[in-house]
Amino acid sequence: MKLDKTSVNAIPSACEILESGFARLPDFDPAISGADRMAAVLAEAALRLQDNFPYFHPLYAGQMLKPPHPVAHAAYSLAMWINPNNHALDGGRASSAMEKEAVTEIAAMFGWSEYLAHLTGGGTMANLEALWVASRLHPGRKVLASAQAHYTHERISGVLGIPFEKVSVDSQGRMDMAALESNLAGGDVGTVVATLGTTGLGAVDPLPPILALREKYGFRVHVDAAYGGYFRLASNLAAPATAAFARITEADSIVVDPHKHGLQPYGCGCILFRDPGTGVLYKHDSPYTYFSSKVLHLGEISLECSRPGAAAVALWATQRLLPLERGGEFASGLEASRRAALRLADLLSTDDRFVVPTVPELDIVVWAVRAGSASEASVKSQQIFDRAAKEDLHLALIQLPVEFFTDCWPELVKDRPTVLCLRSVLMKPEHLAWLDRIYAGISAAYSD
Repeated sequence: MKLDKTSVNAIPSACEILESGFARLPDFDPAISGADRMAAVLAEAALRLQDNFPYFHPLYAGQMLKPPHPVAHAAYSLAMWINPNNHALDGGRASSAMEKEAVTEIAAMFGWSEYLAHLTGGGTMANLEALWVASRLHPGRKVLASAQAHYTHERISGVLGIPFEKVSVDSQGRMDMAALESNLAGGDVGTVVATLGTTGLGAVDPLPPILALREKYGFRVHVDAAYGGYFRLASNLAAPATAAFARITEADSIVVDPHKHGLQPYGCGCILFRDPGTGVLYKHDSPYTYFSSKVLHLGEISLECSRPGAAAVALWATQRLLPLERGGEFASGLEASRRAALRLADLLSTDDRFVVPTVPELDIVVWAVRAGSASEASVKSQQIFDRAAKEDLHLALIQLPVEFFTDCWPELVKDRPTVLCLRSVLMKPEHLAWLDRIYAGISAAYSD
């Protein structure tokens, strides 16, 4: 196994071009402390980094970890010779422009030409901004999210002092509409979070009926598409997910994480608001920034202050190489991951040893080990997880409520409230070619 070093090979010539842009400056020798020991320290760091799971390899089919594209590696490294700060144009003029261009392309992916948006340190910060804006526009009103939504929404609501409540889900992990309307009837809901791609199951909440309820009850709709947002470009989703992504343009705010399916290094999130007037809520004074230009400084529309301009440069370069368009090379990678998930789910569902409780909507597959009781099934899942890892096949685990198995596994003895299940996030396009090897590894881990 060899690490891809494409990005390393691309950097020297780009660095020369960058350096030529400052040729007018007088020469100077930068003081680099410890330069003579740098190689030794890097060698030691490389040895330390061996203590990791092989996130970059197709046999890592566990959590949602996807290697950045080599162009993102190279562009990020190139920008670090400048180390721009995208808070104000004073600290990152070129990288701020590149952030605006990259975000414009993301907004266009969601069908927006007018919006307010910027990058963030990740999905948590992006969702914080969305709920912070919601709390300013609907003060004191409750936030609702599905029981399968990311835990960050409940945590953020606590930080912001907003009432929060979970809404139950259907057998596929999607927000239950009857339960949602029952909660809305109380008249105290300000925001509903629709998750398009839950991090546990990859479930896509039914956005069209949520939007219909908005017309009746007048709440904000925030779409958390941190994981699933890029699947708007995929052409092989099932009808319910396709319908949800088709209506995402009608949301009040959207979060997407380029550091998930967008091929970016951590951390790179993005928050978008449909109403550009939302920017007035960010208004603040700073006595020592915002003086170099009358053009908008990104720090004027962000809760974060210092932000890495290198993240914007990496995203800009990646989207320059792989445009966000249907039928393009980027979209084909998403479609390959989706095909991989459907194939693994089919293999597992026709195997009497396993139970697949939900049909994958994106590229996440969850399955249980068939046994007499929830406790016994949970023990077997843990055993397969451990045995597979010893053979360099890395899966993940998830606790699912026993109710998920009522229809697909009626004979299950529900002696505990949850079943520990196995889970795979097949977000690398290469997973499709490795499916037979992955399934064989799962089977072998069961048989041991």
